[in-house]
Amino acid sequence: MITLENEFIKATVKEAGAELSSLYGKKTRINYLWNGDPNFWSRHSPVLFPIVGGLKNDSYNYKGKRYGLEKHGFARDSTFNEEHVTESSATFSLSDTPDTRFKYPFKFILKIHYSLSGDTLEVGYEVINPDMEILLFSIGAHPAFTVPFIENTRYEDYYLELDKEENAGIWPIEGNLIGGEAEPFLSNSKRINLKDELFYEDALVFKNLASAQVSLLNSKTENGITVRFSDFPYLGIWAAKNAPFVCIEPWCGIADSVNHNQEFSEKEGIIKLDGNSSRTVKWAIRCF
Repeated sequence: MITLENEFIKATVKEAGAELSSLYGKKTRINYLWNGDPNFWSRHSPVLFPIVGGLKNDSYNYKGKRYGLEKHGFARDSTFNEEHVTESSATFSLSDTPDTRFKYPFKFILKIHYSLSGDTLEVGYEVINPDMEILLFSIGAHPAFTVPFIENTRYEDYYLELDKEENAGIWPIEGNLIGGEAEPFLSNSKRINLKDELFYEDALVFKNLASAQVSLLNSKTENGITVRFSDFPYLGIWAAKNAPFVCIEPWCGIADSVNHNQEFSEKEGIIKLDGNSSRTVKWAIRCF
């Protein structure tokens, strides 16, 4: 377990999955990140790679061969190597192995960068293609935040606020897949009031929002968090049934649609990375 700390924030990251496992505001005295209670959901902030969401029939086709790959991929259950650690920053790396190539036939290097800057934790996902062949991948974040995080407040006191008014539907989830048509949800609005039943039919999935950040706020105090996600074209909002948390999930990639032909190169949101090149996307959490 690695501890990062500055004047405002103390965070811990574990080598298993390079997963952020705690986020504490030293001035606010708030534990912002979900504690991983297995009665609801045992994770904190898994890294989703090399896919986001589920595959149709949990499999895909690539160059005429069928491969099986679990929902959200294997990075979250892999042990990363520590590459560079300072008092307020850390880099972890994961590379392909014979086991990964059995279900994902690509050479890759995945680096997760964490750094503290004032009251903000910045997270970078760097994917490197060391091969000459094109690398196909998706990547996403899945941080869960405790709700309520202030004593004497209720789940219903909290809400999400986007930085721009949106006219946006949500894409229904059918099994692990994305349904064919969006359902109306936001109409000239940027606010989503939290309530347990909001997630009874799984996550809220948005595509191509105008907003570049979303804040978790409450009606009783001025404390909260803001997640910046301008590098990510998809956003998921999720909680386990009746659980005291909410996940704010920036994604570069999305689950297969119910009508997908299972060709990996034609998957919605797939990133095609040229040989001997890299791609970095960043997101951040501001704690206040």
